[in-house]
Amino acid sequence: MLLLAAVSIGVGKSWIPPTAFFSPADEAQWLVLTQLRLPRTLLAIIVGASLGIAGAVMQGYLRNPLADPGVLGVSTCAALGAVLSLRLGLTVTTPWTLPVLAMTVATTAVMLLMVMVGRGGSAITFILAGVMVSAVAGALTSLVLSLTDDPYAAAEIINWLMGALTDRSFDDVLFAAPFAAAGMALLLTTGRSLDALTLGEETARSLGVRLGRLQLTIAVGIGAAVGACVAAAGVIGFVGLIVPHLLRPLIGEQPSRLLVPTALAGAALVLAADTAVRLSPGAQELKLGVAMALLGGPFFLALLMRLRRRLV
Repeated sequence: MLLLAAVSIGVGKSWIPPTAFFSPADEAQWLVLTQLRLPRTLLAIIVGASLGIAGAVMQGYLRNPLADPGVLGVSTCAALGAVLSLRLGLTVTTPWTLPVLAMTVATTAVMLLMVMVGRGGSAITFILAGVMVSAVAGALTSLVLSLTDDPYAAAEIINWLMGALTDRSFDDVLFAAPFAAAGMALLLTTGRSLDALTLGEETARSLGVRLGRLQLTIAVGIGAAVGACVAAAGVIGFVGLIVPHLLRPLIGEQPSRLLVPTALAGAALVLAADTAVRLSPGAQELKLGVAMALLGGPFFLALLMRLRRRLV
């Protein structure tokens, strides 16, 4: 992650060595590094770590390998809350309404999924519930956009929904970091309970796990982490789906052992993807959300095919 962070700071349409940090004689390079690339790199770490650990916790709690905030519509619901804030003009007078609405709707989506599916739900049921939540949130987002009178505002919202870290500043980092950190801290406290749940609900209760409290902690933690990321960078999917599956062969199936590694690996994945989109040919960068969808779509399909072979 640290190596990719160093590469991310230096790479762009023009290469700038990281040593330019310590030699502000070239003011133009120094400003690019400190005001454009450093905030973008820090935000990539925050977004990747939050989405990675959120995916690992969802998969551990529901014991379902297809759980992911993006696949199951949690990110789409967070985007709906953010778009409502932008459409109603609430961010003009109170900027904090955007992350608050995004996190509130995302938390509601997580709790709704847990109630509809339960921990014993099949993979098919889980996918259908997630598709339903995502479809409803997407339809409501489209409705809000269709009611937007200003075409320039609508185009800006659509551009933001595609997910990107372009032109982000330290204000965006400070905007997302406290909520994402609080959400990840809550999720890190669930490791022991997730381990106990692998033995069954009754055994987990006998070991002192309070399932209602655990469910609320996970919902609030994922809502805060994912909502903050969506508010700052738009919808970036598949990170929480890909990273846990890549790490399980190396670390094992125990949920608590995956939490910190998935956060670090998620940050590394988003850093690598964001660096790649910056190096894409053409004047316009490929959107990070689009790049992750191009990467995650085939991965999701391969995962489904593997699950199908196991069931057959």
